[in-house]
Amino acid sequence: MSLADQVREHLGGELEVLPGGHSGLTYSVEGKYVVKAVPPGQKPVGRNDVLRQARVLRALAGSAVPVPRVIVTDETWFAMEFAEGEAIEPVLDKHALTPELARTRMLEAARLLRLLHDAGPVPGEPPATAASELERWSRTMHAVPAELRPGAEDLLRLLADTVPDDLPPVLVHGDFRLGNVLFAGPRATAVVDWEIWSTGDPRTDLGWFLLFADHGNFPALGVPVPGLPSEADLLDAYGDPLPDMAWFRALGRMKMAAIMGHNLRRHREGKHHDPDQERLPPTIAAMIRSAVAILRS
Repeated sequence: MSLADQVREHLGGELEVLPGGHSGLTYSVEGKYVVKAVPPGQKPVGRNDVLRQARVLRALAGSAVPVPRVIVTDETWFAMEFAEGEAIEPVLDKHALTPELARTRMLEAARLLRLLHDAGPVPGEPPATAASELERWSRTMHAVPAELRPGAEDLLRLLADTVPDDLPPVLVHGDFRLGNVLFAGPRATAVVDWEIWSTGDPRTDLGWFLLFADHGNFPALGVPVPGLPSEADLLDAYGDPLPDMAWFRALGRMKMAAIMGHNLRRHREGKHHDPDQERLPPTIAAMIRSAVAILRS
């Protein structure tokens, strides 16, 4: 039975491609449900392991963290409720948010991230460590041509020489930012895009989230947003101070540089044509440069 037939049987509606999905295949059904499915012929691993996403959504059901409710799971797909709201990254997206609303949402997201981490780890997930995170993203960085990552070797050495002790593991979203939190006005309605969730150190999420507090971190890409909270403001909203945040702030920048370098390389090699990737080199260089400055200060 085809996916369309299965969905019709379970949900009584027709599939429509939902723009913006980056894991497996993503559809909407009658504006009521979102369906995520493993692409035909591919294995349910990595971002295509959609049932792993359903697992974390079910683990968070009823918690203080708003997530879409899972309706149906099958062998290669699952359906969840369609959560109302908009996901806007103020420093990167074109938007009509007032500075006050952008600030309110950013602070609310910081508090929401703390609630997520307080929810505890998902049982059965081996925790990632700071060292393993560094090793993972160092491999990605090394796959980027050297000319696209100026100063990266110096940064990787500094990170390797100063790996901090790990905090107790928690549930980590992996890409927590306003672009992955749906809001209705000032209220968060759902945390979405759980493709790379894991169990690990809460500071990996926090260091990544802080990147999006300043458009200056994204030369040639970012736009200024008056009144947006500073990194210090967001840390205060998150709650009790965490040690060694400088290392995780630098790690977040290294990860962003590695991801952007990887995407630019794929474009230039013809594996994924996207001329917009040519705007990335100034931001890649700035991410590496600022990460080194953070560690040296």
